[in-house]
Amino acid sequence: MQMGGPKGNQWLQQLVFVGPAFIFFSIIVLIPFFFGIYYSFTSWNGISTTVEWVGWDNFKRLFSDRHFVNAFLFTVKFMIVTVIITNTIAFLLALLLTRALKLRNLYRTVYFLPNVIGGLLLGYIFQFIFTRGFPALGELTGIGLFQLPWLGTAGTGFWAVVIISVWQMAGYMMVIYIAGIISIPKELLEAGKIDGASGWSLIRRIVVPLVMPSVTVCLFLTISNCFKAFDQILSLTGGGPFKSTETVALDIYFEAFTRNHFGLGSAKAIVFFIIVAAVTMVQVALTKRREVEA
Repeated sequence: MQMGGPKGNQWLQQLVFVGPAFIFFSIIVLIPFFFGIYYSFTSWNGISTTVEWVGWDNFKRLFSDRHFVNAFLFTVKFMIVTVIITNTIAFLLALLLTRALKLRNLYRTVYFLPNVIGGLLLGYIFQFIFTRGFPALGELTGIGLFQLPWLGTAGTGFWAVVIISVWQMAGYMMVIYIAGIISIPKELLEAGKIDGASGWSLIRRIVVPLVMPSVTVCLFLTISNCFKAFDQILSLTGGGPFKSTETVALDIYFEAFTRNHFGLGSAKAIVFFIIVAAVTMVQVALTKRREVEA
């Protein structure tokens, strides 16, 4: 193959534009991933220079690990509740902000802003709100909701984590739903109104089926984000009280870098990666079947 020919020029262009990105992706993602697979079969503590090969022992051990099982059950519960609430609020906001409102663009910007705040910073902000702001409002208004120990019990701690996650993600999902609603041909909506469809019937029979591509994307993003939830929960509750809000990502972090069981932590990460990949693949396949073309 001559470098001066069309194929040679195309190969050179791909090398120049894709090569650097692939190199950095390999260094940051691929190489650590394969090292993680290797360390999952060892009992390395993350510090010593000697690495002991233990085979499948870590994988056998993690399924009887109480911390991992409890963290996984909490993560699944947190994911289901947060995904439903986030997508419901985001879709309703999208329906509202695609109407002819005077300050429509301002409202879109305001609802999207929480997404640009870092997870750690967001956790500290809401920690102040739940521990200082709400009690102060409770004393002023006498409303029991503000007087609850939001970060002090397992039940209220769960809802505190849900609130912060929904508040952060709903605006981003709203933008995706808005794009889907705007892309619906106006002729179809007008035809539906002529046929007598209005309100909920119009949304259920025309809008929702045609917005399914956006639903696929939003469900994928919210499910994966909920499974990977780490920084905002770390700064908000630290997994407490009594590990009641500890996600799998937090458990892996504590296992590898606090308890110095790097091999077991790597095994947990690999198993968790397989579970998340399987769940998201099934979700995408199921929602893709429900997509229709305008």
